[in-house]
Amino acid sequence: MSNTKSRRLTDAEEAEIQRQIAADPEDGEATDEQLAQAKPFAEALPELFESIRRSRGRPALEKPKQVISIRLDQDVVRKFKATGKGWQARINEVLKNAKVR
Repeated sequence: MSNTKSRRLTDAEEAEIQRQIAADPEDGEATDEQLAQAKPFAEALPELFESIRRSRGRPALEKPKQVISIRLDQDVVRKFKATGKGWQARINEVLKNAKVR
């Protein structure tokens, strides 16, 4: 979501918007009758609703990694990055196999 703050429309801006709405023959405001016949989105377009509702991205991992911030020497980071894609996973393996005192 954007952090920009919206400002209130001036009376002149609001009047211009209302004028444009009234001048548009295809998209007038909904009548009470039309509103009474309206269906919830999930009922009107169930396939589209389900496709939007469906979760996106990768499936959840059984043992997800924990996100942390760690300070390493520049030369250590440089050497691991030089090994190419997956360098962070390689650091994880080195740490996993390290003998902790």
